[in-house]
Amino acid sequence: MITKDGYGIIFTTGVIGIVFVALSLLTNSILLWIISGLVAVLFVFHFFFFRDPDRLVPDKEGLIISPADGKVIKIDEIEESLYFNKKVQRVSIFMSVFDVHINRVPISGVVEKVLYRKGKYLPAFEDSAALENEQNLIAIRSKSGPLAFTQVAGIIARRIVSRLKEGDQVTVGQRFGMIKYSSRVDLFLPESVKVLVQLGQKVKGGSTIIGEFLK
Repeated sequence: MITKDGYGIIFTTGVIGIVFVALSLLTNSILLWIISGLVAVLFVFHFFFFRDPDRLVPDKEGLIISPADGKVIKIDEIEESLYFNKKVQRVSIFMSVFDVHINRVPISGVVEKVLYRKGKYLPAFEDSAALENEQNLIAIRSKSGPLAFTQVAGIIARRIVSRLKEGDQVTVGQRFGMIKYSSRVDLFLPESVKVLVQLGQKVKGGSTIIGEFLK
């Protein structure tokens, strides 16, 4: 399945490809044939990039599921000032251009806060990206407790997509948006959460358990 967020780019790339093929046939230009080939590769790549596979979502109360595919690049504690206003645990997930980029809700509950901020486009794996890059913070209040996460744009990414708004009732594993091209998602978890992933671990959005609220 292909996400609808990719329809426009796939269509545009396809049209450009057809135009270059037509010009190549008319002129028999080697340069135009090379460009046509590159556009064809880009067209096929976008089908791969905008793929949207189904996932088996764990439904046990208190579990926090990964909001994105990628690699865990950081597990630490920071002072979070946009929602918690105190020290929390942070789990950072880096998405390369080869990962599925659909973002999913990590826990069922009510969206308490959505805060979009413009910013730079530094490489998403750098520490400074979490502070300076374009990003979108989403905070959710679940039955087990609160959590927040940010969609962080990367050096190639130029558009954060999110369909969530304050007051929305959300379900764990629910698709809500994506970050186009390489990017990062940071999860902010209270100390009452036991983190269950390790540094360097590959995770899948909607299926990998990131942590669990302790009762």
